[in-house]
Amino acid sequence: MSLRASPVIDHPALRILDGGSILCAGDLHIGLEDEMQSKGVIVPSQTMRMERELVAMAEGCERLVLLGDIKHQVPGTSEQEHSELPRFFDALRRVFAEIDVVKGNHDVGIEDIAFEGVHIHPPSGFATEEVGFVHGHVWPSSEVMSSKTLVMAHNHPAVLFKDGVGNIMTERCWLRAKFNDKARGRYSELPEEVIVMPSMNPTIKGSPVNLEGGRLLGPLFAQGMIDVDEAKVYLLDGINLGTVRSLRVERPRRYRYWTKEKEEK
Repeated sequence: MSLRASPVIDHPALRILDGGSILCAGDLHIGLEDEMQSKGVIVPSQTMRMERELVAMAEGCERLVLLGDIKHQVPGTSEQEHSELPRFFDALRRVFAEIDVVKGNHDVGIEDIAFEGVHIHPPSGFATEEVGFVHGHVWPSSEVMSSKTLVMAHNHPAVLFKDGVGNIMTERCWLRAKFNDKARGRYSELPEEVIVMPSMNPTIKGSPVNLEGGRLLGPLFAQGMIDVDEAKVYLLDGINLGTVRSLRVERPRRYRYWTKEKEEK
């Protein structure tokens, strides 16, 4: 990745130099554990862990950008979200001079929870000098698409590994991709590259991007505007695994209905 937008090694966060130092993360899904518990799966809250992780990475960064799906429950707001989100934003305001939130598809009502001084941006995103920020579930604005680099979340990218005896595992990953000519029919200007961020919440292991026949979510992907096959895949530790095309694997049985179920959400 470019020097202007560099991943924080071993963390699902991006450090950006663009008119100042920016730390960027997305897909925290605070409140996910409450939903899991309602289904009989007991998972400790990850909110404090993510808060500590962001605070630990704050040194040298004046601004924090959160790329949507800060909360999880939709519609409405869970008791866990009402309890944990105010404390979460309060802790972050102590270490970041500015906090920006791009609304994701799970962030209905987050304006009623976020502290004063937290800037809430529409789902179409916002831009700094050279970087555009968007969650990814709606069309980005023309201003965002005129940026040099587009940073987005929403897909929770992961790479699936399969060994010779059928064992499988997934690891969260980054995607770095280019736009193709299909995007020029809608936008007069395009970013030089798009960076798709992994989920900040460690409970979310991610959705494999390298399954045969798999599709990513959001209008930019649905309309084939991003060259997914040639997208470069990076693990959180910085290892470059190659392109999505070179990593394609046959869909395991347990992922047979994965794409259809995701698209219906």
